[in-house]
Amino acid sequence: MRGQWFGRRGERAGRGCRAVPAGFMGGLVRPGVWWWLAATVLAGVMSADARSQAAERAEPLKGLLVTGGCCHDYASQKRIITEGLSQRINIVWDVVHEGGTSRTHKVSIYHKPDWSAGYDVVVHNECFGGVADDAFLENIVRGHRDTGVAAVFIHCALHSYRSAPKAVEQWRELIGVSSKSHERHRSVLVKNLRPTHPVMRGFPRQWQTPNGELYKIFKVWPNCTPLAEAFGQDTQQNHTVVWVNTCGKARVFGTSLGHHNETMNNDVWLGLVARGTLWACGKLRDDGTPQPGYEGTGIRPIVLGPLRPQTDPQFRKRDGAAKPKKRN
Repeated sequence: MRGQWFGRRGERAGRGCRAVPAGFMGGLVRPGVWWWLAATVLAGVMSADARSQAAERAEPLKGLLVTGGCCHDYASQKRIITEGLSQRINIVWDVVHEGGTSRTHKVSIYHKPDWSAGYDVVVHNECFGGVADDAFLENIVRGHRDTGVAAVFIHCALHSYRSAPKAVEQWRELIGVSSKSHERHRSVLVKNLRPTHPVMRGFPRQWQTPNGELYKIFKVWPNCTPLAEAFGQDTQQNHTVVWVNTCGKARVFGTSLGHHNETMNNDVWLGLVARGTLWACGKLRDDGTPQPGYEGTGIRPIVLGPLRPQTDPQFRKRDGAAKPKKRN
């Protein structure tokens, strides 16, 4: 008598299911098939084990954070970015923090022709709006556009190098949006435009930022995809605040949200930037989670000192504050 797999179809266990007769596999499986079944099971186990080992062996992303300049608490923000992202994705960091509070400092690493070599991603969180050297800025752009090194642009990176008469357009095309001013300081309501995009999975439909400095976006470049926007009370129009972009060989993630530490040192903001970084590096799955091996160390609080946001001198007169002193 030939055996039956699990009893008759539609019958529940304990209610008429036939007992499986002894030696049923001998009658059910033909000679030689045993080896095929065993090999298939073993291959499946080995494949799962290989995937697990591959995930464990994944080399961390190599990240460069460039920061410093006017108007922000960059000493705290470099901690927020490096520690917060490392908690969420597998990445190690080099940090270039220089220039004090200057608006005209030229970051030293950018003088090298191959300044981005050896990095998977460069996070730009600098504020040097007074730099007017076209050749200097063109070299920064080449470090992404011509090499394929991923880029992440945060807040005042959008306003950096805006004094360069020609190359600033190359910089803005790399970023994906153009801006040269911001609205008054106030919290903004961010609306998720593409909740199914991998970068925006996990981001709420709406998010009221703890504080804010909304950048006025006057151009969205052709390769840019806006992912979130916020309404500006001063301009009475919506402005893109989160986006992805491509420029030459580079994939780019950007957000104008930032400025205040309390906005950045927040699970919503850090989760967004972590997913954006993984997307730019090609390590983000469609469900918004890291590819195997690129998970972080685990989320925990980042405790900072007192918050000291500053205002860019260029905007003090317009915002009703004291006039900036003339530079010699």
